[in-house]
Amino acid sequence: MKSAVETLTPTRVKLTVEVPAADLQPKLDAAYKSIGANVQIPGFRKGKVPNRIIDQRFGRGAVVQEAVNDALPEYYTQAMTENELTPLSQPEVNLTSLPMEEGQDLAFEAEVDIVPQFELPDFSGIEVVVDPASASEEDVQARIDNLRERFGTLKPIKRKAKTGDHLTIDLSAKIGEEEIDSVTGVSYEIGSGTMLDGLDTALRGTKAGDTVEFSSPLAGGDRKGESADVTVTVQAAKERELPELDDEFAQLASQFDTMDELREDLAKQAEQGARFEQGVGARDKVLEAMLEMVEIPVPDSLVEAEVHRHLEGESRLEDDEHRAEVTESTIKAMQTQFLLDALVKRDEVEVDQGELIEYIMMTAQQYGMNAQQFAQQIDQQNQVPAMVAEVGRRKALANVLEQAQVTDTEGNVVDLDAIEGDDEDEEAEVAAGDQVVEAGDEVVETEEEPAAKS
Repeated sequence: MKSAVETLTPTRVKLTVEVPAADLQPKLDAAYKSIGANVQIPGFRKGKVPNRIIDQRFGRGAVVQEAVNDALPEYYTQAMTENELTPLSQPEVNLTSLPMEEGQDLAFEAEVDIVPQFELPDFSGIEVVVDPASASEEDVQARIDNLRERFGTLKPIKRKAKTGDHLTIDLSAKIGEEEIDSVTGVSYEIGSGTMLDGLDTALRGTKAGDTVEFSSPLAGGDRKGESADVTVTVQAAKERELPELDDEFAQLASQFDTMDELREDLAKQAEQGARFEQGVGARDKVLEAMLEMVEIPVPDSLVEAEVHRHLEGESRLEDDEHRAEVTESTIKAMQTQFLLDALVKRDEVEVDQGELIEYIMMTAQQYGMNAQQFAQQIDQQNQVPAMVAEVGRRKALANVLEQAQVTDTEGNVVDLDAIEGDDEDEEAEVAAGDQVVEAGDEVVETEEEPAAKS
């Protein structure tokens, strides 16, 4: 097999492949055998039909079609590997020569977006400046308030409901006479803004047994954005009663005996959180510095497709200002992934099983899932390679961070190694909270062969 590459743009190539008749013959033989095993022709046993009879009955074109459909992914992948190209999209394939006669070669062209080639500079010695890591009294109080909220109890109320109260509601939404959606017995906190626009306003001032009506654009579904008539009935109304901040609360909410001890520990956590945020800031600034040191082209078609998908999901296709923001963030996300993947390859970063398991467990916690169930799910969805790639990117960036010079605005040197231990505690604390973290990072998928994209 021969292959040649024509560079159309820094992120797109045309691949020309020629397959000699001798190389294709096993595929043609297999196609004859497959067709012969699935047809019944008088005078011949099933699976024993001569090739010339198949050509007479079905035409050589049917055989060639089956052979080429089977062979094309293999030859395409082989050509991409030989030319050290990594595809980013499905190829546009054009068959330029088909072996309609014995001894003829197969030839085809494939245009495809690829991971761009670029030179990596020396990233050692990057210097960045971050804000000082300090926790204020407000930060400590916020942690106390959050802990207090978690141990609060819900008590029924007879007064009119207000922001912060928890209601049990039945809700239905209609457009004309058609019921679009309905739920019963749903718990909702007034002011949370997690359901329909206008719901918070409608529920303020209600009591158990009240029914209110209002209009609101639907937030999802096939008729997203259309205005619906919403009816809400309040089944029950409760307020959150917070515990007193005393030694009894400290014993209930922690391993400490006194409120003073708990407050001191929360102050330490706030300091750790501040250092964690400082480390995140350092990482982001180092990454920004790396991106400024190298020019990385991105495939326009993939950027446009991702931006369109994003805006379509938000029903904001006509919002030019938001489109510009999404385009900028999409380009940066792609450049970041290309940069870190190149760094992984250059520095020969490897991911061991323990590192992968640790990352899977941390991610499962962030989603509020059981680690074993999460691992099974990503395995079934064939997402393990993507997880391995992400851990590799993190390690590659961490290697650059180790060599970076980080100081705060007051001139103090920031020891990122000292922050590393705090990171695990902070991430565990986030994962242990009540809120489920949603993934928001965009990932550029690569295509290995011209088959249907799953």
